[in-house]
Amino acid sequence: FSDRTLAEFRDADYRSYKDITDQFVIWDAIDVRFRDDVVRAKGHVISGISRKALLKVLQAGCEGLGVKLRFEDEVPDIATYSGCDLLVGADGVRSMVRDSYADAFRPSLQVGRAKYIWLGTDRLLDSFTFIFRQNEHGMFQVQAFPYDGNLSTFIVECEEGAWRRAGLDQADEAQSIAYCEKLFADELRGHALMSNNSRWISFVTVRNQSWSHGNTVLLGDAAHTAHFSIGSGTKLAMEDAISLANALERHGDDLHTAMAAYESERRPAVEAFQEAALRSLTYFENVKRYAHLEPVQFAFHLLSRSGRASYGNLRQRDPYFVDRVSRWFAEANGNETSREVRTVVTPLPMLVPLTLRGTTLANRVVLSPPPTYAADDGTPDERYLDTLVDEALGGAALIMTQPTAVSAQGRMTEGCSGIYLPEHLAAWKRAVEKIEARTSAKIAVHLNHSGRRGSTRPRSVGLDRPLLRGNWRLLSASPVPYTPHSQPPKEVDRSDIERVLGDFVGAAQMAEEAGFHMIQLNFAHGYLLSSFISPLTNLREDEFGGSLERRMRFPLEVFHAVRAVWPSEKPIAVAISATDWVRGGTDVSDAVAVADMLKASKCDLVTVMAGQTTAEARPLYGPGFLTHLSDQVRNEARVPTLTAGHITTTDEINEILAAGRADLCVLEPSDLAE
Repeated sequence: FSDRTLAEFRDADYRSYKDITDQFVIWDAIDVRFRDDVVRAKGHVISGISRKALLKVLQAGCEGLGVKLRFEDEVPDIATYSGCDLLVGADGVRSMVRDSYADAFRPSLQVGRAKYIWLGTDRLLDSFTFIFRQNEHGMFQVQAFPYDGNLSTFIVECEEGAWRRAGLDQADEAQSIAYCEKLFADELRGHALMSNNSRWISFVTVRNQSWSHGNTVLLGDAAHTAHFSIGSGTKLAMEDAISLANALERHGDDLHTAMAAYESERRPAVEAFQEAALRSLTYFENVKRYAHLEPVQFAFHLLSRSGRASYGNLRQRDPYFVDRVSRWFAEANGNETSREVRTVVTPLPMLVPLTLRGTTLANRVVLSPPPTYAADDGTPDERYLDTLVDEALGGAALIMTQPTAVSAQGRMTEGCSGIYLPEHLAAWKRAVEKIEARTSAKIAVHLNHSGRRGSTRPRSVGLDRPLLRGNWRLLSASPVPYTPHSQPPKEVDRSDIERVLGDFVGAAQMAEEAGFHMIQLNFAHGYLLSSFISPLTNLREDEFGGSLERRMRFPLEVFHAVRAVWPSEKPIAVAISATDWVRGGTDVSDAVAVADMLKASKCDLVTVMAGQTTAEARPLYGPGFLTHLSDQVRNEARVPTLTAGHITTTDEINEILAAGRADLCVLEPSDLAE
């Protein structure tokens, strides 16, 4: 139990709170054991109690109030209690109460992919301990913690493949314990593992569209579950009970109002907890993705996995631990000061330089001011150019232009900036020279061809709304319009391919003449090159359609052509859509494959975007909504990534970088976002 939960218990029933806390085992450290290293983080005050001891306290409280307790009394049919005033279904994950009224509660049971077994040990631990051990069968992890003065919980978890390779799918309880004792012998130190009818199971996430029906209400695991890696189901159930009791007290005999009040109070808190738990569950199901991280970064990534503990929060809890993480990050990225001068304050992760080819960025912050859509025939307007300079004066190491057209046909709107005419070159050159004269910031140009999303009105009047007059011809991988109201695009043929290749090469050469330090090619958001990558928009049957490798052929042709003319000491980034957010479209596993291809082509940085490939996309927006996609692409493809997605604070940036979820972050402060 956390200190926040205990405050609720105290306010609800001080007597039982006192009886419970008198039997607590309390600790404030989390140990992460990984690759024979132990990383400790303190300041996490958690209390534990034996389940039997907790039940005895609660049972004594019931008896003191005259409640009649009946045990081992099977309920064959809840119709037996149809005449009661209130029926509380607190009968767990496999709830009979919930199943009896499934049409009303409309439950959803999502079975996890990992296998776990709940054991105990007579080795008394002094911390919440995470253990990660890789053997010939795969990665196994343990979550262990004391629950009284003599014993500890010891939960072993692994992916299903490792479980099968180890033969645990055929093992009985004794054989499973023997396997785990041998695997974790170093941590057990001669102590035994104990079972209580323990078996390997998969975690089930329970959700219900409604928690009440008639005179029946659900509570605890019957209503909802959250993965054990971030908290206790018992905790949630007790908080439910407190809320239900308070609602009944407030609303007296009005049962319907009381149950509605209970659900409206608890559901938001539970759903937020479940969202964090889902992130944690996903982490443990894919933990082998992070096996290449160094122990201190691995530990930081683990502790920040659910989004509930940020860089700043962890620093408040244990400054020594976070300083160790920051010092490691600085040293691992070539910052000699932290290695040689131990008394100097270690720089925050966001202030550690990053070198891509021959270009060194002074820090990890990127700014990309929104476009004004006021360009004149592709020539960027002075207000936008001045904004680029102003943002560079703010201290960000990299300024990124908004998508910049490589041809008149490649513009999204008539007011979009381009880089294909001599006038464009002169304007961009002025901005680059101002930035170089006044700051140490670097500037990157984001080269784009709008494809089927072109020839639209200014986005201030709506997204992807076609021009009323003066339209230009659109291109795409296949003749599929972006929206039902969009102009049907022409399917690109070989002559179009040659012309577009020439446009990108010409734009890159002009970018070099203007003095840009980096190029970013846009393979995302449904524009021309993106339309080749997604199976939703590429319906071709020639060498540019079909498998992902064939769909990537033209985008990679563009990359190689640009790389051939762009100076070898200057980096090239590529923006990709990590998911189409549409059934049947690309997902993050495809993005990893795309990143692998780009890595093989000597791409220096992958910018992780998502959605907008088609107008049917159903995006999942929220703070840092692209970070988990960047995390997977970076750590599976092992490529440097840039992430964005409503990152509004430097604390978020420090957490993302320190955990190894990205290498650069686009900051979107609220005044800029407006």
